[in-house]
Amino acid sequence: MEIIDWSEKDIFITINAFSMFHGAKPFKADTIMKLIHDTGNTYDDEAIACEMRYFGRVGFVANSVQTVVKGCMSAGRVYDKIEDGYFAQVKFITKTEAIAKILTKDEYLKELENPESDVHYLSD
Repeated sequence: MEIIDWSEKDIFITINAFSMFHGAKPFKADTIMKLIHDTGNTYDDEAIACEMRYFGRVGFVANSVQTVVKGCMSAGRVYDKIEDGYFAQVKFITKTEAIAKILTKDEYLKELENPESDVHYLSD
């Protein structure tokens, strides 16, 4: 997998629609999640699903002006910039959404050094 170096600035995304899966239960600060293009999504051609260890699919990257938290990028803005299997780290959680940061190349490589990191369990 080619990792785009996002290090020039932090890229934050909003995760929503998690109430239809597990609610806010799986979300904890610093938890790693995998981002996957949801090519079969009939509602959104730029849908990005989020998966977590133990829970599987936990939500989607927000993609509308009503659901993207200010300061975050929408799924449409990051869809073509990431491949399946990119990773993000949860930073903040509310009752209705979570805010995650897409890992930079250096952050991803650091996670790989940790044998307990969820990146090992979520990688193909």
